[in-house]
Formats: sequence, structure tokens, C-alpha cells
Amino acid sequence: MKTDILTEEHRLGLGGVAIGTAFEDVSDERAHEILQKAWDLGTRYYDTSPWYGLTKSERRFGDFLKNKNRDEFRFSTKVGRLFKQVPESEVPPTMWKNPLNFDFRHDYTADAVKRSIEESLERTGLDYIDIIYIHDLSEDQVGDRYPYFLEQAKKGAFKVLSDLRDQGVIKAWGMGVNKIEPILDCIEAADPDICLSATQYSILEHEDAVDRLLPAVKKANVKLVSGAGYNSGFITGRERYNYKDVIPKGMNEKRDRISQIAQKYNIDIVDAALHFVLAADEFVSIIPGASKPEQVQDNMDALNTEVPTDFWKELKSEGLIYEKAQTP
Repeated sequence: MKTDILTEEHRLGLGGVAIGTAFEDVSDERAHEILQKAWDLGTRYYDTSPWYGLTKSERRFGDFLKNKNRDEFRFSTKVGRLFKQVPESEVPPTMWKNPLNFDFRHDYTADAVKRSIEESLERTGLDYIDIIYIHDLSEDQVGDRYPYFLEQAKKGAFKVLSDLRDQGVIKAWGMGVNKIEPILDCIEAADPDICLSATQYSILEHEDAVDRLLPAVKKANVKLVSGAGYNSGFITGRERYNYKDVIPKGMNEKRDRISQIAQKYNIDIVDAALHFVLAADEFVSIIPGASKPEQVQDNMDALNTEVPTDFWKELKSEGLIYEKAQTP
């Protein structure tokens, strides 16, 4: 039985990539300040993964949340990798600036999923996890082993997560991926509730998702959460795009033009980016990360900013957003 696990109060959540030291070495103290700021501003949905910082982000979220009233917030984490502690010299090279000393392997079997959830509960100190996302079961992460791992997940992760949901151990599950295909494959093979779609739907790039992803999830009654809705900081002026250093051709110009038009309407491109994602009926939440407390404040300010209708009309008339895309 599918339930609406994320409601109106969870429209703006906090993602855990930056707190896992993705872009800079965020200290324990700063991580706590970010989480405290989010809580004080009313954020009640928190998403992380054992992958972020090689278990560091998950531990930080747990340290903060385990003393809160558990009924007051939603928490999601991810399965698909198992971690083992190793000497510092054996920590594999990753995107994390200051990870903990763990190595990992991909594993989407039923046993691995159950073990992963148990370890997440231990690391966080929480009584239960609301949403489990199957993480990075996607060609950009596992390469040509995707068909092999998909078969493993069909027999393992998909079945066991549906069972855990039906038993009330978790409330919902789905994919947490950077590509469209794995979500479509999962919907075809199983009955997910909610999927975390990263890098596929933003004000700058959304055509493929509008044509292929949104109709499919709508038909299957699956909700979406947006990860990297700011293209991992590119929208706010960072020299990276969807976690990579290569900026796609024409994207700087597109961002700058949208920023110009936003200024004309006395809003910021962040305001526009956040409201664009949430305008799509299929998206119930957006979870930007933060590497400092001020960014948490900026996101909450953006949520509370009214974006004029004429702004969207102007973007469509200039062909800056897809004519089929939903706008507020």
C-alpha cells in the first residue's frame, strides 16, 4: 500500500553530499551548524548515504538527529554499497575531500541490503529509516556491469525492500540515481514508491526528463525527490556541473541569461531553480546540500520567494525552458 511519505512540510529537505566533504573538507563543527540551522528553519526531511564521505555524512546526520523526536522528521539513506574499515593507506581515491578510512564494494543482493540497513541504523543511532533508496545502480556508476547488477537487484534489493515496506520496517523505497533509465527499469520490474532523481531535472536541463521520466512515474504513481537541482552548485556560480569539472557547451550562457531575466523581476536564479523543480507535480521534494549554514538560509528564503508568472513566460518565449515543462 503506497502512502505519501513526504508531504507539504517536506518540500525543502537537506541533502548530505556536501556534509560528506564532497567539495571541501567540512569540519564536524560546521556540519553540526548546518544541520542545526536547517532544523531551526523548520527543515524536516534529511537525506544522506553511507557513500558520502565513506560513512562520514551518515554518522554526522545521526549524531544530530538521534536526540530529536523521531516522529518529527523524515530520514532517508541508501543501500547498494557495503563498507569495511581499512588502514588509511588503503582508502580508495574518491570524490570525497576528507573521508573516513573505509573501502567499499557494490552489492545489490537481499542479504547485502539487509546488512546495509542494519549498519546504517547502527551508525546513525536512529530507531528506523523512513525511505531507502537503491544507490547508484546506474551506468554512470557501475559501467558495463549495469545489466549484471540490475539482475542482482531484481532478485534481491527490489524484493526485500518491498517486503520490508509491507512489514512496516521502512515506509517507502525506490531508486537513488543520476540517470533516467534505472528508474524506468525499476518501475517495470517492481513497485517502488519514491525515487531520488539527481542531475536529470533542473531549470537548465530537463527536456529528456519531461518527455520520458515524468510520464512514466506519473503512470506508476511513483513520486520523485530532486537531487542536484542546482546542478551541484553550477546554478549558484560554481565551476562544476553535475559533480564534474566539464561545463556543457552553451550552459554558462544559458545560466547567465536566466540570471539576467531573474534580476529584472527582482528575484535570484536560485529562487527560480527551486520553484521550477517543485512546479512539476511529480516532484514532492528538493534536497539541496549545504557546505555552510548561510546556504541553508538561502534555500529557505528561495522557497518563500514569490516568482512572478511573467518571468516563466519570458523564459519560455526565449526558449530557455522547454515548452512542455510545468511552471508554477
